[in-house]
Parts: sequence; structure tokens; C-alpha cells
Amino acid sequence: MNLLLITPPFTQLNTPYPATAYLKGFLNTKGYNSRQADLGIEVILELFSSKGFEKIFQAIENKQSELSENSRRIFQLRDTYLQTIDPAIRFLQNKNPTLAHSICDRSYLPEASRFNEMEDMEWAFGTMGIHDKARHLVTLYLEDMGDLIKEAIDPHFGFSRYAERLGMSASHFDDIHEALQEPDSIISTTLKAQLEKHIQIAKPDVLCISVPFPGNLFGALKCGQYIKTNHPNIKVVMGGGYPNTELRRLAEERLFDYIDFVSLDDGEAPLMLLLQHLEGKLERSALKRVFAKTNGVVCYHNNTKVLDIAQRETGTPDYSDLLLHDYLSVIEVVNPMHRLWSDGRWNKLTLAHGCYWGKCTFCDVSLDYIKNYEPLTPAMLCDRIETIIEQTGQNGFHFVDEAAPPALMRDLALEILRRNITVTWWTNIRFEKSFTPDLCKLLKASGCIAVSGGLEVASDRLLDLMKKGVTVAQVARVADAFTEAGIMVHAYLMYGFPTQTDQETIDALEMVRQLFESGVLQSGFWHRFAMTAHSPVGHAPADYQVVDLGPSFGGFAENDRIHEDPLGTEHELYSEGLRKSLFNYMHGVCFEFNLSEWFDFDIPETTISSDYIATCLQDMSEVIPRQNAIISWLNRPPEIVESDEDSILLNFHNKQSSWEAELDIDTAEWLIETLDKIGHSAKATTPFKTLKKDWESYSGLSFEELEETEIWQQLLESGLLIV
Repeated sequence: MNLLLITPPFTQLNTPYPATAYLKGFLNTKGYNSRQADLGIEVILELFSSKGFEKIFQAIENKQSELSENSRRIFQLRDTYLQTIDPAIRFLQNKNPTLAHSICDRSYLPEASRFNEMEDMEWAFGTMGIHDKARHLVTLYLEDMGDLIKEAIDPHFGFSRYAERLGMSASHFDDIHEALQEPDSIISTTLKAQLEKHIQIAKPDVLCISVPFPGNLFGALKCGQYIKTNHPNIKVVMGGGYPNTELRRLAEERLFDYIDFVSLDDGEAPLMLLLQHLEGKLERSALKRVFAKTNGVVCYHNNTKVLDIAQRETGTPDYSDLLLHDYLSVIEVVNPMHRLWSDGRWNKLTLAHGCYWGKCTFCDVSLDYIKNYEPLTPAMLCDRIETIIEQTGQNGFHFVDEAAPPALMRDLALEILRRNITVTWWTNIRFEKSFTPDLCKLLKASGCIAVSGGLEVASDRLLDLMKKGVTVAQVARVADAFTEAGIMVHAYLMYGFPTQTDQETIDALEMVRQLFESGVLQSGFWHRFAMTAHSPVGHAPADYQVVDLGPSFGGFAENDRIHEDPLGTEHELYSEGLRKSLFNYMHGVCFEFNLSEWFDFDIPETTISSDYIATCLQDMSEVIPRQNAIISWLNRPPEIVESDEDSILLNFHNKQSSWEAELDIDTAEWLIETLDKIGHSAKATTPFKTLKKDWESYSGLSFEELEETEIWQQLLESGLLIV
């Protein structure tokens, strides 16, 4: 049986969404023949080409009078757009780097309304290199054409979403169904042409469509519509993040005019049973977590006797078939973490299934992908990392966990160092106190460049109500440890949580201001709280003193809930002021502004002392190593420079510098042997308590006496870590 796995338009321009790679890796272990395709990047590359632009300009040739002034300008410059688009795309693919010089002198690319804010952008991007500035200019150029496409060709278009409005909170199917009956646009025609190309290559019996976000649903159903019309023998299965969160009470019969099955949660076990059913080996009643239309009625089949596939048995994600060298590195915004997200090709990998915390009241903790926690071993993770690097030729990894577990991160970092793997990685975390300065240094040494974590509303009362398990002071200290280690820190910020008052909103902004002023945060983004059906707040809104206003369930999607917050403030009033202030704080300016200057209405004075965060950072109580702490030395053992009957002169080297220490013979010999044993290339880790006993047995002195010596302090400053 042949399978074709697709991601429909649109997700990211710079890297493939990993769901199909995960499924393909699993199918490899079961001997199934599968092919995968990211139709999002393929459609973008077809549209944003000289041939694609010719079709677009031809389509609006007779519509000029209906166009806005901005779109008419683009149309009048069509020859320039046709001339520049192919070189510009190759530049974003890092295949034409010297074009940066022509782009940056502002004489090469045509410019429309997206360039109007370039004065502000020059200020924000003033320290960028020529290559990054050029990528930002090309990104604006693409967005200008995107505006034209949205206005004159297809109102559903977006670079990272397609018809997202139709998919968001679509309790009823009517609007989506109606839109699917409309004539094809250039985009949907291009989508179908790319799909047909892969069908001819793969000859699939089954088409698996991963729908991670609302902005992928319309494209997915367009694909299903095409299959039903032109290849009715192919069975269509839909799964992914969108159905997992929004289609759990599915009753809409019309959906099955476009697809055959909807699979929920982890897809491996449901897909295996479904394939066996299609092969005639199982009855439909034996399916697991699958919706299907049977005798005209939508039925949910869930064979609970069959267990899910353990993470260790799902195989290594397989990125073959994807156009890994054709993705586009764009720079859309000045937010440093968002730049990481959209810039460069990242292999996506999961350290653990689910969330080890699983308590946050705003999160969908009732759903399988969060509540069922199952970590992988460091050895297995490194095996997968090495396989993916060999397959893709790319060393960048985004670990896409809900929150990466600190203990697993430590052990993974040690394994990466032991194997001498060159890898650059970033991930999501909780601001756990277990992220000590030494652990952050270890993560940095293994290749970590950035972390993102939820500060949410910077209010201890609300953090407690959210069950975040952290305080603002703890976040500040952990962020400082990461920053000092050279790891960028991004904070997810939230406003509008139930019962949040005006005072708490302003106090949270003051906390954020101080965190950026102190330098422990480098990036952040304010999100408006959204109440979802599968979160503790959504399950019991009265417990959080909000009122659920619907919408009523119409047989299709169910996730975002409209709610009223009688005890809270008018949260929408604060949106622009929070955004504007954060934009400035991220660029190290306007810290001296009174908070009232960010808003065009009266706000309360903050109750937070101006040195609150500075005081938190000074109050760094001594870190007592955990019982299972490991001792690790990041550098090579020292070399003996000279020795006599009383002492030995040792020379220590790290990547940046060298230093010498003269020690008595016994201490020097113990140190050489010990640093070799606890070096990062050692095959086994050494518990810190074992080292202490070893020293005391060897020297006859207490370990506390060693800790007071100058050499011990030098080692701690130069790569000796207790993690």
C-alpha cells in the first residue's frame, strides 16, 4: 500500500512542519512505502516566480480600475517585479548572496506600501549586517506582492496561513462549505497542480493530510475536494493539531464529502489500524480515535484495547522528499525570537511527548498531546539527531516540546558533548529554579542558543491562579542565568487573564520594563488570553469568575470560547500600549518613560518599586547541588609545564584563553586524573557526591577545605560545572 503525506498551505516559509516527517519515519519502521510533500512551500515557489507573476498580472489586466492606489502602483511596476522575483527568491534561499549589495542600496527592488515604515525599520535594524538587511527588504517586497494577491486574486491568501478566518472557531461548517464551492483562484489551481504532480509520482492508495493550524484547513479541504473529484479511489485521512484541538465532538456530515477519515491525537496507532482496515484485515469498529461517516452518520470509533506506540518505537523523523534547500529565510519583524522562528532551516524534534508540568490553567492540559508525558532517552535522542544531520546536512534543531524537562536537557547536553556532535538548538522551557547558572553554561556548551518560556502576566497572584509554579523573582533569576551563559531569553507574556485588574496590568508592564532594563530578557511578545474549551478555565469558567458566552456547538469545530470577565479590566484598551512599549524595550530604549506615555487614557501609577527586579537578582541564595548532581569539566585535562620534588606547574586551556596554576604534587596528580575522568568526552558521568568522597579518601582532607582553595575557584570559573 502506497501513502502520500502532505502539509497543505501555508505554515512557515523557512522550514517544513515536522508532522509528515514523523509519520514517514514511523511508516519506515513498518515497511510501508510513503512519500511526503510540503505543498505550502511548493505553492509559494510557483506563485512567487516570473511565471507565477505573469499569471497574476494577466489575471488583473482588466481590473485596474478596481484596484487600490497601492495595487495599481505594483501593477504599473510589473516589468520590474517580473525581472527581480527569481533572483530575489534565490537570494532568500541563500543561493545568490552577492545580490545583497544591490538590494541594500534601494535601487534594485520595486517598493510599495510595505516600505513606508522603513525609517523606523532602519532604526530598529541599524546594527544588522548587509545580508540581514537585504533579507528584510526582500521580505517587504514579497509582502507587497502578497497584498496585491490578497486584494485582487484571493482574499484568503497569507504567507503562513490560508483562509485562516474560515478555520478559526468554525463552530458551524456553512462558511467553509460555501467557500469551497467558489471558483478556483490562481492559488487553489496551483495547489491542485502540485498535488497532482505528487499523485503521479507516489501513486497513493491513501492520502494523509496534516492540518496543524486553522490556516491549513481550507487548503486541506481543497486537496480533499480535488481527490474526491479526480481520484475517488484514493482514501483521504486528516489529522494534526487542528482536528486534535477543535474536532473532538465532530458531527458534521458534509466534511466527509471532502475526506474519508479524521484521526485524533498521536497518529501512529490509529493510522496502522486504519491501513489494516483498508487492506481488509480489520472491521471499521476496530479503528482507534477515528471519525468516519458510516451509513450517512458521523461515527467515532475508538478501540481502547490497542495501546499507542511508545515514543522509542516511532522511529527517527525522515525529511526525505522535502525541498530542504528551497525554503526561504525571511526576516519579517524585529522580535529576536520571531526572527529565529522565520530565519534559517531548523530540524524539528521532540525531547518528550507531552508536558512534564501539565497544570497551567490556560493550557489544553486535558488533551493527549499535553497530559501524556513520555520522555525519550538522551542516547536515543542523539541517535536521531545524528541521523537527521546526516540526512539533511543541517545542524540546526528546534526542540518543539511544550516545555523541555530540565533533567533531560542536562543529560542530553552531556550526551551531545560526549559524542562531539556539532549542533545549534533552541527550545521552550518553564522558568524552573533547577536552571542553575552551571546548568545554563552546560546547555550553552552543547549548542543551545535560545530558550522561550512563559512569564505570562508578571503578577505573583495571577501566576498562582494560573498554576504556573513560578514567581516573578524566580523568572528573573533563571533568565539571568541563561543570559549570563550567552543564551537568548524570550518571554511569552499574557494580558487579559480572568480577574486581571488595571493595576495588575500596569504592574506587570513595570515588571517587564525592569526585566528588559536589567538585561535578563532579550525578546518578548504579548498575547491576549484566549479561553479554550479543553483548558481548566474552559472546563470550569465559574471557578475563575468568568462567564462563557459560547459559541454554541454547531457540529464542527470547538475550541476558542468567547467569555466575559466581570471582575477584570477592559483588556483590549491595553493592547497597543503594551505592544509599543515592548517594541522599544527590546531595543534598549525608552526605559525612562513614565508608563502613562504608552497609553492615550489615564492609568494607575505602578505599585512596583523601581528596583524590584534588581533586588531579586542580588538576592541569589547559594545553590546547593542536588543529590543526583553530576560534576563535569568542559575542557581538556591540564598539561604539566614543569615539576620539582614539591610542586607541579599545570597549564589549563579553554577555547578562549590559557592559565597556569602551581600545586602540590598530590593535589596536581589528583586533579589531572579527576579532570580526565569527568571531562565531557568521558563515557560515564561522575556524581558530585562521588567526587567529594574520592577527594576526602585521597587527600585525608575535608571537601570543604578544597572548596576554599584558589584552584577550586579558578576551576569553577573556567569550565567546572555541578549540574
